[in-house]
Amino acid sequence: MSESSVKKGFLPFLKGGIAQVALVVEDLDATVENYWRLFGIGPWHFYTYEAPLLKRMTYMGEPIKYSIRIALSYVGALRIELIQHRSGRTVHRDFVLKKGYGVHHFGLLVDDMEEAIKEAEASGYHIIQDGAGFGLDGDGHFAYLDTEDELGITLELIQRPKGRVQPEKIYPPPEV
Repeated sequence: MSESSVKKGFLPFLKGGIAQVALVVEDLDATVENYWRLFGIGPWHFYTYEAPLLKRMTYMGEPIKYSIRIALSYVGALRIELIQHRSGRTVHRDFVLKKGYGVHHFGLLVDDMEEAIKEAEASGYHIIQDGAGFGLDGDGHFAYLDTEDELGITLELIQRPKGRVQPEKIYPPPEV
């Protein structure tokens, strides 16, 4: 019996709602400028997720090095994440090769990532990529679940860090 034909179990993660919508984009800076100019969405906080900021990275269950550049902002309570793939094998690169640029995943907040991963795996969903350690105290963890075939979109589990490192850039720049 193939993996895709196995009935998978219940995932409780949507009960808290969708905290984030993420898009993979070709040019992060140009896209952020467009969102600001067209919709007034901002400020945007930029980060590069790679070593040494990410202390642990995996792709398809194997340790790997990758680099993605992200920008984060809010529309009301919903966080918008824009992602530009830079290097390495990632779910973002896979997405672009398969579908082009666009909406990649919904982010769901979890309080305990290890427990959330256990629940996902017990329900038949596997982690296809993760990254951890991007918070001020080495905390913070994100993990993408292999849900696209069943849901039409990837789900990302997010355990936010208690404190974030300073962004590399803020757009538009804060007024002094």
